[in-house]
Amino acid sequence: MPPSLLILLADALLILHVLFVAFVVLGLFAVYVGYFLNWQWVRNRAFRIVHLCAIGYVVVQAWLGVVCPLTNWEMALRAKAGTATYSGSFIQHWLQSLLYYSAPEWVFIVVYTLFGTLVLASWFVVKPRQRAP
Repeated sequence: MPPSLLILLADALLILHVLFVAFVVLGLFAVYVGYFLNWQWVRNRAFRIVHLCAIGYVVVQAWLGVVCPLTNWEMALRAKAGTATYSGSFIQHWLQSLLYYSAPEWVFIVVYTLFGTLVLASWFVVKPRQRAP
């Protein structure tokens, strides 16, 4: 495969990763804002299950010390294309790159766990609609 195609695929994975993070973060924000603005779509059961599973996956990965498969795949494509790669987690790398912020891995585990707890709490604060009888 030509290096330019490998880089394009790696960039596509990076965009997919950013969209995943945005879904998790903005999804929780939308649930709580939607509660106050009476948005019914934030009570959609399928959306809420996918959202809870997404952050649950991140939390489990963090506790197991596993780097996200999207990060691994992106880095493998970049290495095969002969371009620069990074180590560690996607979030840690981009926070450091964008904000010049670096923290030990345990900080991210705590943040992910707390965020996951907020998502779980949203099930009790902003209850999803029950299935139709």
